[in-house]
Amino acid sequence: MSITVNQLAREFSYNGVALPDPGPTFSPEEVRDLYSAQYPELTTASVDGPDMSRDIATYKFVRAAGAKGAYA
Repeated sequence: MSITVNQLAREFSYNGVALPDPGPTFSPEEVRDLYSAQYPELTTASVDGPDMSRDIATYKFVRAAGAKGAYA
C-alpha cells in the first residue's frame, strides 16, 4: 500500500471576486495584505476559512462592519 500526497489548492475571494493565489509560501494574512494595495478596505478585513471542499481550501476576506465617523 502506498501513500499519495496531494498538494492542497487554495482559493481566495473578496466581495464575490475570485482572487488568484500568489503562491503557497504566502500565509492567508500575507495574501490579504498583498491584495490590500488593490482593495484598501482589506487592511481591516478578517480572514474566514478555510472551508474545505475536495482538495481545495477556500478563504474569504470579510470586511469589518461599522459606520465611519458617526456616533449614536
